[in-house]
Amino acid sequence: MSRVIGASGNRLFVYIDDLPLIGHIAFGVIDRGTNIIQVRPTTLCPYNCIYCSVDAGPYSRHRQAEFIVNWRHLVKWVRHVIEVKGGDVIEVLIDGVGEPPTHPSIVNIVAELKKVVPRVAMETRGYTLTQSLVDALDRAGLDRLNISIDTLDLEKGVFLQGVPWYRTEKVKEIVEYIAKETRIDVHLTPVWIPGVNDKDIEEIVEWGLRIGIGKRFPPFGIQKYEVHKYGRKVPGAKEPTWREFREFLEKLEKKFSIPLHYKKLDFGFRYTKRYPTKYSRGEKISVSVAMPGWLKGEVITVDSELSTIITVVGVKWCPELVNKKIRVIIVENQDGIYIARSL
Repeated sequence: MSRVIGASGNRLFVYIDDLPLIGHIAFGVIDRGTNIIQVRPTTLCPYNCIYCSVDAGPYSRHRQAEFIVNWRHLVKWVRHVIEVKGGDVIEVLIDGVGEPPTHPSIVNIVAELKKVVPRVAMETRGYTLTQSLVDALDRAGLDRLNISIDTLDLEKGVFLQGVPWYRTEKVKEIVEYIAKETRIDVHLTPVWIPGVNDKDIEEIVEWGLRIGIGKRFPPFGIQKYEVHKYGRKVPGAKEPTWREFREFLEKLEKKFSIPLHYKKLDFGFRYTKRYPTKYSRGEKISVSVAMPGWLKGEVITVDSELSTIITVVGVKWCPELVNKKIRVIIVENQDGIYIARSL
């Protein structure tokens, strides 16, 4: 059964193998009404990136718990979501608020997902990849790795990742190995932080083109630095406007003669039938407390039909709450991710 399996400092570690995997932002399956669905097997992350929008890593200030999902249970729910959507899914993107390759059964996840969808892609920062893991993912049928590397400079890499052991050279070596020795395509996704890594982005584009990434998919998906409520802020850096971001991309497009703006990148994306939204904002329902919430001051609950997870905010977690029934009001339901407050 799903349970707390350990603790470190002020963080709990939760294993999930019998709860619904629809309704939460941090783990499970997320459908945003397109032919690409997101699958999140774990929240674990070894980095402490100084701009992290989800406050991941060992020095997180807001997280209360980390989650790892049983791989068979996860695949079962992916199959369920695809079936409800009428099978109209072209890709599963394994991403998350953590580092997906840290899941111990990530190869099994990829292999099983390839049996139900044409394409499987995965996001990573690259450092947790090894040649043996990459080879196993290649054999499992992984189509693409979205790798976020923000600089090729050693010292700046340590600074941006927020951990002393990070080495950009290691990530470069594994990326080049993937590009040259496997069938897996590489899509580089650096984050542009104005005034911090402007020149670095250019160097990454030059390097990526030189080593031959982007065989079947767009080679680059440059990301805009954004400040989030529970995320981290880069000291002295200003969040760029969308206009500034577009102008930055346009300069790079002109210099390298390749499309970089997200509207020009073609992954075969299109809107499709959504997984049904079960609860409306303002709706009042009864739920049972299942486990600690992802962030402090939250608990995770399950509805009476055992079909949906609802995060209830403003409730302090304690083990005695497990299985306790409470009445809540839904305050957010975007993309089937439910947030509620207790009544």
